[in-house]
Amino acid sequence: MRVLYFAWLRERIGEPSETLETGAATVADLVEELRGREERYALAFSDMAAVRVALDQELADLAAPLAGVGEVAFFPPMTGG
Repeated sequence: MRVLYFAWLRERIGEPSETLETGAATVADLVEELRGREERYALAFSDMAAVRVALDQELADLAAPLAGVGEVAFFPPMTGG
């Protein structure tokens, strides 16, 4: 699956995207898997209240299943103006 990182998440992780093989069943499982990879991921995902996720370009929550998902995007909350 392709994982995309935007804004300060990209800065903390140091990559705009990557392709992963994962056994994670949900977004929350994927986040835990990523946190365990390296300190930069642990830092990026330390406050999930400040992170939003989209699965195949549709907003989702941490409990959303990953079965059949091709793309996961993580980004900070957006504000309008």
